[in-house]
Amino acid sequence: MTTGHRITIESTERHVRVVHGERVLAESDRALVLHETGCPPRYYIPPEDVRLDLLTPSGTHTHCPFKGTASYWSLPDAADLVWAYPEPKPDVSEIKDHFCFYEVEVR
Repeated sequence: MTTGHRITIESTERHVRVVHGERVLAESDRALVLHETGCPPRYYIPPEDVRLDLLTPSGTHTHCPFKGTASYWSLPDAADLVWAYPEPKPDVSEIKDHFCFYEVEVR
């Protein structure tokens, strides 16, 4: 990694819940929290705890030099609401196929 840039990933015992409108999109006690220099903490949720039946894959992909290429999913009223790294860089392999949302409730 580049000097000064750091990423750490750890398990959290906190309850993570994602709600959009009145729909619960994800709920987990097994999320990973990723801390990255210059970014807010992000919670990565295992696919078993995400309502994938409500999400549609989008054509959007972004590239992070530290994590790899992200794929995105949308709701009809919320484009690119969630992303995941299907093939993350080796340094962040723990987040493989976990889903990350912009808005998360953590208890």
